[in-house]
Amino acid sequence: MRDLKIPQQRHPEKARGPDNAQPRKPDWIRVKAPTSAGYKKTRNILRDHKLVTVCEEAGCPNVGECWSQGHATMMIMGDVCTRACTFCNIATGKPPEDLDVFEPGRVADAVKKLGLNHVVITSVDRDDIKDGGAAHFAQTIRAIRRQSPDTTIEILTPDFIRCDPAVLEQVVAARPDVFNHNLETVPGLYPEVRPGARYFHSLRLLQRVKELDPTMFTKSGIMVGLGEDRQAVLQVMEDMRAADIDFLTIGQYLQPTPKHHKVDRFVTPDEFAAYEKAAFGKGFLMVSATPLTRSSYHAGDDFARLRAARLAKLNG
Repeated sequence: MRDLKIPQQRHPEKARGPDNAQPRKPDWIRVKAPTSAGYKKTRNILRDHKLVTVCEEAGCPNVGECWSQGHATMMIMGDVCTRACTFCNIATGKPPEDLDVFEPGRVADAVKKLGLNHVVITSVDRDDIKDGGAAHFAQTIRAIRRQSPDTTIEILTPDFIRCDPAVLEQVVAARPDVFNHNLETVPGLYPEVRPGARYFHSLRLLQRVKELDPTMFTKSGIMVGLGEDRQAVLQVMEDMRAADIDFLTIGQYLQPTPKHHKVDRFVTPDEFAAYEKAAFGKGFLMVSATPLTRSSYHAGDDFARLRAARLAKLNG
């Protein structure tokens, strides 16, 4: 039995790699340790329902703030991923073969108990499953709708790269309010940052969602500080807009352990502000670009702004 708290067992594929120095974080991305009563209440509800969150598994710096407000990003289909992305802190390996058929119901129950107005559901990559977990996503969305019909649902999916293209239709047919799939980085860095994925496949996935349901909001994000340059980031924005993506997130890459991809540099708040201005200029309905931005950070508030931006555009 693997102990996923031990780095060598959590990331066996990285254990023999060289150590990359972890630079000291600048003042603008330091956060306080989580201690609030709200944080503990959220943690206890998640533990009681035996649920995994990407907040913990990926070591998100915003966990204290989000959980104190009762917000958490549920991670379905287990806590072991079949991919070995060099930036990611989620455990890599061969997951248990069978999905937990009761998980969608437990997620829905937790969403109701937390009283969420907006929930984000993500997952590990499951390349070992024929449909990549598409049906499980759809079942989870439907379960939440039954228990919390007024809760808006955002999903952050894998790329389903090894699946029949038709599996995407199952997920879209369940009608999440936001369909998110992250490109993660610029295409030139894919071989070293996101092996196993393909930039244009991920872009096409999001474009296909819009073709299946033009009313569905689409969202994607990248990290900066991995070694990309400004021009490459601006080109990703152009590619996303060509795929009719509505919402862009840009955040600072933070290195989880010395075995993970090195931090090339810490991008300044002024540079993030410039990226945000450029993205709005290219036609995104919503942009979040700050050092601490993550896919699910302030997702509920951002969704309200996203919906308002579409209405303003339609009425303009």
